[in-house]
Amino acid sequence: MRTVLALMNRNRKLFFKDKGMLFTSMITPVILIVLYATFLAKVFKDSFTAAIPDMITISDKLINGTVAAQLTASLMAVSCITVTFCVNLTMVQDKANGTRKDFDVSPVSKGKIYLGYFLSTVANSLMVNGIAFILCLGYLLKMGWYMNAADVLWVLFDIILLVLFGSTLSSIISFPLTTQGQLSAVGTIVSAGYGFICGAYMPISNFGSGLQKALSYFPSTYATSLIKNHMLHGVFREMERKHYPDEMVETIRDTLDCNPVFHGNVVGVNQMIGIMMGSIAVFGIIYYFVTLLPKGEDRR
Repeated sequence: MRTVLALMNRNRKLFFKDKGMLFTSMITPVILIVLYATFLAKVFKDSFTAAIPDMITISDKLINGTVAAQLTASLMAVSCITVTFCVNLTMVQDKANGTRKDFDVSPVSKGKIYLGYFLSTVANSLMVNGIAFILCLGYLLKMGWYMNAADVLWVLFDIILLVLFGSTLSSIISFPLTTQGQLSAVGTIVSAGYGFICGAYMPISNFGSGLQKALSYFPSTYATSLIKNHMLHGVFREMERKHYPDEMVETIRDTLDCNPVFHGNVVGVNQMIGIMMGSIAVFGIIYYFVTLLPKGEDRR
């Protein structure tokens, strides 16, 4: 275990030493916050207000708080995954610059080497996304705060789950890559497409029925819905406190993807947590067996 920790610390130090990679990872959540607040806020607000009957009046603070919570939940859902691809660059860099050849002739097993990469990816991604979450909380304070301490803790738990999910996924995808250009291309594709697939850029409820059914098989759908449920929990609690009609609240929950449906059945929060833990376990096992492939990391 001491060897694994030493490798993890080595990879973490390389991440901080590479100012370009560190800056890219840190600036990504900030850019997402600005873009989301600038371009998606109105879309989310229109989608939210469309579910409110004309005879019911909701304060601007509650509307803004709902939109801000949806924005920040969507941002964290994307950031927790995409940042892991930036952080995982160390694995590819070691292959590109020949450092892995030194590791390969050392008495350290491949399993420990790749476990070191994985743990450093998790640690660095948690740090970057932790900072992003603090920025999101500041945005919520400005727009409309309805969360309590339990809600914040649940969101932190969701972030850990999503980072573990993203780390296992990025580790599997990054494993066969041998150049920084390849990882940059993969990172660009993931950054551009993941937000749509997971329902962060636009609620999945706005998609066609066929696409909704297809996306219901993706763990990313439930990852986004999970963090939305906990981020918006205080908002729905406030709506119930003000005795808004249950039908209206449920319609809003459906519109914001808080009630994902799989084969006609609504997936609950506990089930979403189970899906994420199961996905992490499956991807972790796949990553473990991939690292055992003979000379798999040297393939060009």
